[in-house]
Amino acid sequence: MTLPSPLPDLRDLAPDEWQAELDALGEEHGYFDPVGARHASLFLDLDRTLLVTFETMDEARRRPFARPRGIDIAARNGWSLLAFLSDGDTWFRDPAVWGTFDRLSDDGFFEDFERVLFFGIGPCGYAAAALSVAAPGARVLAIRPQATLTPAIAGWDRRFPAARRLDFTSRYGFAPDMIDAAGHADIVIDPHVVPDSIHAALFTRDTVTLHRAPWAGGRPEALLDRMDITDRMIDAAMDGSLTPTAFSRMWRARRENAAYLRGLVKRLEAQGRTALARRVCAHGATLPDGADLARKLRELGALEAAE
Repeated sequence: MTLPSPLPDLRDLAPDEWQAELDALGEEHGYFDPVGARHASLFLDLDRTLLVTFETMDEARRRPFARPRGIDIAARNGWSLLAFLSDGDTWFRDPAVWGTFDRLSDDGFFEDFERVLFFGIGPCGYAAAALSVAAPGARVLAIRPQATLTPAIAGWDRRFPAARRLDFTSRYGFAPDMIDAAGHADIVIDPHVVPDSIHAALFTRDTVTLHRAPWAGGRPEALLDRMDITDRMIDAAMDGSLTPTAFSRMWRARRENAAYLRGLVKRLEAQGRTALARRVCAHGATLPDGADLARKLRELGALEAAE
């Protein structure tokens, strides 16, 4: 079974129309079901390789063609997809979600697939790690996931005050314990974002590989997407080839990314390392979108001359 080509364009639809389109896609290839009041799941039955994704509806609607990320990846690879969508950042801390994974586990749903990968970013990365326990042996790829936000353990993380009221202590609660059942987990962070680094340290296990993306920022996924790395990481994580060396090779693409270089120049200027900033600008000026780096290079040259 294959998805329609081209895939439906979901831009400029009202929220109910958007969900109706996903419902129609699910009816044709699997199902689309509400999961409690703030979540929904889309299953596309295409292959014996399964991608399980977690995403907010707002994030999905901001993507190209307003499609959930997993639909495009499933279509490209011919994989099956189980996509969970949330209305806002819920960390999927909802008994209705837990009940869904209980049923999937009890029914042996995940056993029908030869390979399974759970994927998510931020709060959705937490969910990917925590809920992967329902599919023992599955792989996990999580970008800047939280381990927990229960104040007793993560009181130092003040970024999500509303989430501190959520229950992270009951079912599927502490994500690092839940990934003990995973075949392997890959965690991606910017090590300079201190809260993300602390969360990542809590995931330390023999079956966990930490991939560092220095200076990618508090939302490294934005830069990874601009460099077309995220989908490549998902492909590699699925087949088990996302080694530190493989990630390092992908991460080299930052050298040809003007947005990354602009941020690097700002940091170098703040540190007084103007000679190195000029070298970065000189390289960035050769890029197709490096006009502002060329201007910055002239500015730094003028400052040097004035000195």
